[in-house]
Amino acid sequence: MQTALNFTNKHVVVIGGTSGINRGIAECFARLHANITVASRQQQKVDDTQSALQALGAKTYGFCADVRDIEAIAQGLRTAHDRFGSIDVLVSGAAGNFPALAENMSANGFKSVVDIDLLGTFHVMKASFELLTKPGASIINISAPQAYLPMPAQLHVCAAKAGVDMITRTLALEWGEYGVRINSIVPGPIDGTEGMERLAPTTAIKQKTCDDVPLKRLGTVEDIGHACCFLASPMASYITGAVIPVDGGWSQKGCGSMGDALSQLSRR
Repeated sequence: MQTALNFTNKHVVVIGGTSGINRGIAECFARLHANITVASRQQQKVDDTQSALQALGAKTYGFCADVRDIEAIAQGLRTAHDRFGSIDVLVSGAAGNFPALAENMSANGFKSVVDIDLLGTFHVMKASFELLTKPGASIINISAPQAYLPMPAQLHVCAAKAGVDMITRTLALEWGEYGVRINSIVPGPIDGTEGMERLAPTTAIKQKTCDDVPLKRLGTVEDIGHACCFLASPMASYITGAVIPVDGGWSQKGCGSMGDALSQLSRR
């Protein structure tokens, strides 16, 4: 198992990899000796994350780009390819969110989230295709429970992430012949992340959400990182087109207290 989870000289790209869940994923791969490329919209975050990953022993490259700009993403990935070679693992995790009921949401607000989550995922897939290791590359899209759980004040995210999961499934069909695997990971309530702060902004809501989790704890960024490392490893070589919740069983009960709280908060 230790050999299977050794990413020495493997090139791992994490889009959105400078904060929250995505940074945690990058750190997990760094501890397994991968060469890491991270990308996000803020250069300072890119620089800070590279320093943190280098402190873990990883060789790194970082670039600043918005997933809504396919040319910027493509250029950054080409430069990363020149630095570390073909992409063995690609994690696409850029996302946007804010709580708002549909009647209070602007068309621009809806479009912004769809452009980041859904169009951005397509851009990352499209820009990376020629640079992937074939056969052998593993792509992991970071989805959300809203992809299959209707949730108040989350219409934009529900629509966008459902599309992301269909990108995963469709590309698993199209790119399987090249030996490229594509899967989605669906994080549940993950402690200490911006998403959790937005969707569970009070101590009471956070505690109720924790109570809704069958395992009776919130997740950690390491929980998601470990799942990504498994999916990218030879141990998962026959897994593609899967949408895998990593949520302590939370989604088995629906959105529960979080959905109720979001509905009330958005009506204020």
